[in-house]
Amino acid sequence: MKIEKTEIEGLLVLSPDIHGDERGYFMESYNKKDFEKNGLFYDFVQDNESLSSKGVLRGLHFQKKHPQAKLVRVVQGEVFDVAVDLRKNSPTYGKWHGVLLSDSNKKMFLIPRGFAHGFLVLSEKAKFVYKCDDFYHPEDEGGIRYDDKDINVQWPEVEGLLLSKKDQEHPTLRECPLAFEVETK
Repeated sequence: MKIEKTEIEGLLVLSPDIHGDERGYFMESYNKKDFEKNGLFYDFVQDNESLSSKGVLRGLHFQKKHPQAKLVRVVQGEVFDVAVDLRKNSPTYGKWHGVLLSDSNKKMFLIPRGFAHGFLVLSEKAKFVYKCDDFYHPEDEGGIRYDDKDINVQWPEVEGLLLSKKDQEHPTLRECPLAFEVETK
């Protein structure tokens, strides 16, 4: 597995080894031993999957008291995936990084605890799957506006942007300053 560091500490783009022939391909999307060999110690406890149409933007989400690390990937279609650093002592607090995830590039995005997360569907449909290292707590949901001008995520242009009512009503980071007490290493 190739591990690519980003300009934000702890935020990684992973490219698995793909073994293919005329029959198709095989890849390991997660191997605890390989992760630990590379200093990545996560205890994933929940897998999630969503199917969304073109133009759907989900995010930017986080859990307030139960922050989750996530290993995200796309098994059908293509999305632009974004993580925003919300770690209190991080020199990149409020900064974002985006990566194109698709069924063809098979890249994965490893997002540590202390980040807001969201994605925009670029293909007709996208099936998005991810692992979390803490359980979902509905009463603990939080979010930041996808178009917060201070964060300034450079979302790709899509016609007919679709957001949930809840995602349309999220405050900006200034309106709900949040900083997670998590290690940046």
